[in-house]
Amino acid sequence: MKKLLAALIILTGLAVCASDLVIESKTQTYSEAEGKIKFDGDVKVKIDDLSVTGTSADISIDSKNKPDTATFYDKPYAVEVKKNKKREVKANILKVSLITKIVRAEGDTQSVVFDGKVPVVVINSDIQEYNTQTGVMNAEGSVTILYKDIETFSDKATIKTTKSGDLQNIELAGSATIKNKGIESSGDKLVYNDGTKVLTATGNTTSNIIMDDGTKLVLKSVNQELIQNKNIFNASGNVRVWYQDYYATGPKMTVYPDPKTNKSNEIYFTGRSSITQGVRTIFADKIRMTMDPKDFQAEGNTRTVIKNVGSGSDGVGLGL
Repeated sequence: MKKLLAALIILTGLAVCASDLVIESKTQTYSEAEGKIKFDGDVKVKIDDLSVTGTSADISIDSKNKPDTATFYDKPYAVEVKKNKKREVKANILKVSLITKIVRAEGDTQSVVFDGKVPVVVINSDIQEYNTQTGVMNAEGSVTILYKDIETFSDKATIKTTKSGDLQNIELAGSATIKNKGIESSGDKLVYNDGTKVLTATGNTTSNIIMDDGTKLVLKSVNQELIQNKNIFNASGNVRVWYQDYYATGPKMTVYPDPKTNKSNEIYFTGRSSITQGVRTIFADKIRMTMDPKDFQAEGNTRTVIKNVGSGSDGVGLGL
């Protein structure tokens, strides 16, 4: 017989499970000593919304004679369909827990989520583990994510989706970087919430903002927040900003866009802050910087220090 419908409901006690498991293959064998049912040749498996195809697979049987884990070898392919969303998973090895409904992909793994026929999320990593019941995926090892205009790089990532397959949020950890429309942010931990369109970065954060003229604004701080749909940056904790010959520091800072171009243009420092240009440093309670036109304004207990003025042989200085 070319294909065998695996009658595992009888063989392995699947009658007590909530879902039926159907397996098709050219051949199947059962080893009681190994506690495995093995399948070879055009293997096709379906359980709930998940289907897996491959050349060979086996199912381990637990001590109570119930199926435990299905393992697929030689670059299998898995697909899950929920309404108009489809998730595809490719890897060297796929492991499907028939109890927890968790899919683990190992080796050159790639997951693609489609909205209709359009791919909206592409995730590559060494290992991926996806819970089909909770919609949570954990990825490890050289993780890259492409979502619409957003591109991320990290050592680890957690991706949460709704029951219908829509993206909720992405959490990145370990050498995490996210790029979006001329803005590149990195930190120890990055969280992007697709509902609020807010990116939160914590721990040694750095953001590079490319201006229209090609110049770069560099922002470093302990914590950062980008409100994506408003293009507003908030930063706190040892904030430092470099822009052309400006260097500014302060405890808190907000970057606002130009109302006409929606490009980052105005920077407001609050709390005791400073701005340095050449040999001149101005201290103030509030500092406002603009990139176009390039200017700044300091308010509140202002103090100016100019280095090395009048340091010639006559010893005369400004006495600041």
